[in-house]
Amino acid sequence: MTPKHEISPNTKIAEAIIHNPFLLLLLEHFEVQLPVHDLKIRQLCELNGINEELFIALAKLYNGSPSIPKLKPDADDALAIVKLLQASHSFYSNQIYPEIMELIEQMNALNDHKEMKLVSLFFSDYFREVTDHLDYENQVFHPYVIHLVEQMNSENIDNQNDYSAIDYRDHHDDIEEKLIDLKNLLIRYLPVGNDQVVRRKLLFLLSELEFDLKIHSDIEELILIPLTMQLEKKLKDKER
Repeated sequence: MTPKHEISPNTKIAEAIIHNPFLLLLLEHFEVQLPVHDLKIRQLCELNGINEELFIALAKLYNGSPSIPKLKPDADDALAIVKLLQASHSFYSNQIYPEIMELIEQMNALNDHKEMKLVSLFFSDYFREVTDHLDYENQVFHPYVIHLVEQMNSENIDNQNDYSAIDYRDHHDDIEEKLIDLKNLLIRYLPVGNDQVVRRKLLFLLSELEFDLKIHSDIEELILIPLTMQLEKKLKDKER
């Protein structure tokens, strides 16, 4: 996706959203609600206690930038990123997944081709993989990051954990890739019944999920994993 709108501290967030509605997902993940009136990004961040540089870096990712500005994130930013990613997990599990499954069920009702069963099976299997990935983050990596921050703020260091950000990086995979296979099935191969409108809505939702999962991975790869490695180094230096 090509960049849609210049993002800076003086950008009016409403204008940025009009140019790129996907930025609404970023606001939701930061638990910022509409309306935003004529607030500039600087004002929005100040009102909501968000690191302005971090917000702009993330907004640039949502705008299609292949890279982010150089950041100097700290321990508080690590907690903010974990909270944002956990909000995105809730979005996947509690909102977009049920909506996609509902549309697939509607397609099943409208399309009696036997291949239609493949869509339900494929997406159910795929989302089990996504859930496994998210559970690992929720139960292993995110608690580890929170523990590092607590240790940074503690006088008594108890950093006996053999786990590290490198372990997570090696475990990390691109959970959005298989969605392309499902979209190809719907676009190239699955015969049409009376489901054209529902199929279009489903493809839009799958594209929305694919897009946000890609940003989710970018946030981890470009920001959270390097930041966690910095915290590990600082904690080791603190122990000396």
